[in-house]
Amino acid sequence: MSSQVIFLSILGTILIGAISPGPSFILVSRTAIAKGRAAGIAAALGMGAGGACLGGLALLGLSALLLRAEAVFVLAKILGGIYLVYLGLRIFRHASAPLVFQDDGPVRATSLGGVLVASLLTQLSNPKTVIVYGSIFAALLPAQPERWLMLALVPMLFGVEAGWYLLVALVFSASGPRRAYARAKVWIDRSAGAVMAGLGTRLAAEGISSRVW
Repeated sequence: MSSQVIFLSILGTILIGAISPGPSFILVSRTAIAKGRAAGIAAALGMGAGGACLGGLALLGLSALLLRAEAVFVLAKILGGIYLVYLGLRIFRHASAPLVFQDDGPVRATSLGGVLVASLLTQLSNPKTVIVYGSIFAALLPAQPERWLMLALVPMLFGVEAGWYLLVALVFSASGPRRAYARAKVWIDRSAGAVMAGLGTRLAAEGISSRVW
């Protein structure tokens, strides 16, 4: 395959993975609905930054290192799972809190920064993702890829991840979804929190049940 075809194949595969619902989708959509478009965009940019970091780690070969240093990988799974459980329980616990939209007033930079950091940590919390990135690169990248291909992959991975979640943020920050969310906030938040906590519990349990220890 030509380098151009390889490049598009990698980006397409990563996009399919990003579209699959998971903790990242839950966080971005809920943030956009509850806190408005600016916060949703900040969350999307955090997801893009996380995707770029994971792609960079995979290109550096750290995915292979994680597989060899199994104890480190298992520990990362446990810590990542605990973080997702924390986020899920926090969403669940505040499900009954009144909804205050922030569109009509200025949003502090610190709050947007907090949203960006939270979304970045959510994206990075699953060490399996860097393994997926590494597997995709191993399957599609040639043994000696062209220099432009290596240089272009990380920023384009940011574009793919951030672009998808920007779309999610724009859709869910629209007035229709927000009104629907306001009517069913308690149940939506409890469901989202339970799903996120469940995903984290599963990830941590996989690490704890490992025979590495």
